[in-house]
Amino acid sequence: MRQAHLAATRNEATDRPGGFLIMDGIYCGQPPPPAELWASWNLDPAVLAALLGLTALLRREPAGLAAVAVMFVAFVSPLCALSSALFSARVLHHVLLVAVAAPLLAVVRRGRGRTGLALPFSASTAVLWIWHVPASYDLALSNVAVYWLMQLTLLGSAVWFWRGIFAIEDAPIDRLVFVVAGFAQMGMLGAILTFAPAPLYAAHAVAPFLWGLTPLQDQQLGGLIMWVPAGVPYAAAAIVVARRSWSHLSSGPA
Repeated sequence: MRQAHLAATRNEATDRPGGFLIMDGIYCGQPPPPAELWASWNLDPAVLAALLGLTALLRREPAGLAAVAVMFVAFVSPLCALSSALFSARVLHHVLLVAVAAPLLAVVRRGRGRTGLALPFSASTAVLWIWHVPASYDLALSNVAVYWLMQLTLLGSAVWFWRGIFAIEDAPIDRLVFVVAGFAQMGMLGAILTFAPAPLYAAHAVAPFLWGLTPLQDQQLGGLIMWVPAGVPYAAAAIVVARRSWSHLSSGPA
């Protein structure tokens, strides 16, 4: 039944100028064809002002400045426009937020003392999965307010999780377990998307064809990004936690 709906959506969209699915509320604009991608920068004054403000606030924090640079790539560079066209680009966008920008921000404002991880892990996992339910995902790409709710909740819940991971405490085992669990839940979602028998997202029912992909191939590529390359920042975080904990134990009393 969903395949029939997607086919109908594709037929309706291809009757419109450019062959695109028209989504009036999409934040990054209509999906660009390949020839126009590098001209598709997002120069929204509100986003630029927010990034400039963060730069000023975090100017003495290298990790914070790196996080701002990652968010610039996600929200200002042509990746923003590409994520309107391709689900796989949207996955890359989300991975940059929750697995790169969020831990960098957490390093700047990490927790102190023994911090429970079960609640932030559960919250960040629930937020990630809920926003990849087709109905909520398609709504976010068709409504600017919901789009920003998606972005802020993904980033905020991820920062909460990573603050607990980087908290200063004696025992690293729990934190390493939750780093592995964080990647495992993302990898599980990626596997579901990779092996889904049909495309799930109406928002990407048409534009992938202009990029030489079917919607299902685009979805599978997105699942693979979430399943495999997204593990790199989690592995890096595990190494940081282990090294920091080892240094803390080594410098302690004999």
